[in-house]
Amino acid sequence: MRFETYISDLLYRYECVIIPEFGAFLTQTVSAQVHESTNAFYPPKKVLSFNEQLKNNDGLLANYIASVEKIPFETAVQKIAKKTKSLKSFLAEGETLVFKNIGEITLSSEEKLLFEPSDKLNYLTDAFGLSQFTSPNITRETYKETVEAVENVVPLTLTPEKRKSRNYLKYAAVAVIALALGGAFTSNYYLGQIDAHNRLAEASAQEQLEGKIQEATFIIDNPLPAITLNVAKQSGRFHIVAGAFRIEANCNKKLAELKSLGYKARKIGTNKYGLHQVVYSSYESRQEAQRAMYQIRRTHNRDAWLLIQELD
Repeated sequence: MRFETYISDLLYRYECVIIPEFGAFLTQTVSAQVHESTNAFYPPKKVLSFNEQLKNNDGLLANYIASVEKIPFETAVQKIAKKTKSLKSFLAEGETLVFKNIGEITLSSEEKLLFEPSDKLNYLTDAFGLSQFTSPNITRETYKETVEAVENVVPLTLTPEKRKSRNYLKYAAVAVIALALGGAFTSNYYLGQIDAHNRLAEASAQEQLEGKIQEATFIIDNPLPAITLNVAKQSGRFHIVAGAFRIEANCNKKLAELKSLGYKARKIGTNKYGLHQVVYSSYESRQEAQRAMYQIRRTHNRDAWLLIQELD
């Protein structure tokens, strides 16, 4: 039986895991800490402890073992009792009980159980991915002393304190600014001239193009005869529905069938269920649509029905 593994699994989820007739492992959450002298950062974690006074069986460990090993609860209780007896025997012989990733338990001369927790695992799931690290010291004063030592050797490397005694640098800065402003003014003037030239050239080209269009003459020697098509567009909000289809190919098949029979069939789009609708025809008035529907039910489709809907 992987006794330590079962206890370790439960410590991630619970604050108290009791080994009946032996004692309980407890967890307590502590916040992240920073050690001032070593600059070490410690993430939040669960601190482990052991209390030999908590011995009553709460069923947590037995239930977990029963579910993992697929055994009855009573069998799990018996296995725990056997393991507890073995642990007490080892302690009586002066041995140290090592619970992997949890800690070590020894028996003192006063017959007290002493627990030394392990620091290999952090049982706080919210801190997964965080680890201890040490931040290097920030040595601002040391860097400043180094820079000042270099300035004594290389005079051109200036600190803010030494700029005050070098007035000629102010005149150099003014000269640089003046050159920059002059260059910017010249560049803007030059760009303005180019833009004006481009506008004049574009206006001239547009004027020439309009003149060419006005001079053009289009002559058609043999004009085609005019064709007049009379297309009867169905309208109305009263429709006799022939069917609604999930697959559009079936909708097209039904449409072709109705047209071959002489109906003014058409598709009117999909309904709110996503079905493609085919109608025999559409009418302006309810009376006309009902007469046509009764005729279609007698002669072709007794399941035809009337749909009232405004189409776009």
